[in-house]
Amino acid sequence: MKIFASRRSRVAWALGSVLSALGIAAFVLYSTGAYASWRDQRSLDSACDGTLAQGGLDAALNSSHQRARADDPDYLASCLVNRPDTGRHGGALTIRLRWSNQSATLATLAPLGQNANGVKGQAAPLGSGWPGVIRYDGTAQVVVALECQNAKDKALLAYGDLIRWPEDAKETGPVLTGLGRVTTETAQKAAAKYGCRAKGGTRLTHVSPPVPARDMVPQSLSTARGSCAALVGLAGRAAEAGTPDAVEYPADRDTPQVNCYLFTPDRKPGYGLYAYYGALAKDFQSSGFTEHADDYVWATAQCPGSAQDAVFVLYRLYDRETGSYPVAHYSGRFARSALKAFADHEAKLRGCTGVHVVSRP
Repeated sequence: MKIFASRRSRVAWALGSVLSALGIAAFVLYSTGAYASWRDQRSLDSACDGTLAQGGLDAALNSSHQRARADDPDYLASCLVNRPDTGRHGGALTIRLRWSNQSATLATLAPLGQNANGVKGQAAPLGSGWPGVIRYDGTAQVVVALECQNAKDKALLAYGDLIRWPEDAKETGPVLTGLGRVTTETAQKAAAKYGCRAKGGTRLTHVSPPVPARDMVPQSLSTARGSCAALVGLAGRAAEAGTPDAVEYPADRDTPQVNCYLFTPDRKPGYGLYAYYGALAKDFQSSGFTEHADDYVWATAQCPGSAQDAVFVLYRLYDRETGSYPVAHYSGRFARSALKAFADHEAKLRGCTGVHVVSRP
């Protein structure tokens, strides 16, 4: 009996030692943050149905420590990524994925409803061969539209929104480039996961956001070389219509949105011209774009690689600061000729055909 008692004592002592060691190990993991780091990394690995690309996260949030959770169930996949110290220093973004043949949410359509409000509808091309744009007006959004080559009427859209700016970031460039990388690389990873054969671009190393309205410096339309180049031949008529100057964006054959603004002599945006392609053209038409302004003209064209017609539109712009139109008298004749030149030029760049200016009802 003494032998059995001795054995029980040794077993109990050994078990107690193991439990004590486990307790110490658990304490060490918690106290050093190792467990939290492991848990947060697992959340990133599984985020957005396992498609979240992590390469640009450090730059986008200005931190090497992030965590993620599921976000909006209305999307194919979505996730929110933030820093543990977001409450004190900011730094949070969302990624949302959807198919183009699914109804767009009000949140994704909202930016497309700003086109007649000064330059609120502006977006700049991402560049590097990506079919995407960046919007920036204090908050930042990157949109990528990957057309599925194995399904002509389908595209994968990715939206990256910086919902809390990292307040300790000293420069905007790395943050926006990081957001661009996370969005583009997540889109490419998701396309592969969901069976969408799509052409992306190369790794983003620099992203140039659109210039805020207050910092815009219009140049003579006659010198345009980018997104307004189509209107150089109409510079004289544009001046007669009250808009001799322009603000343009880099020419880019891959971007799904193009914009060109014509300015008055007192540096107010008077007319805005836009082109939309593929999935963004479909969303633009769904946004009720003809309800956004009283004075506009629009056109369509058929483009290769997409079942969706491209859409081109010109608006007379409204200035909410003054509650008036910088171009006092809308010239329908000039608007139609400017839009036709813009659409023809864009169509030629993209290999689109059948430009048709739509008659207003």
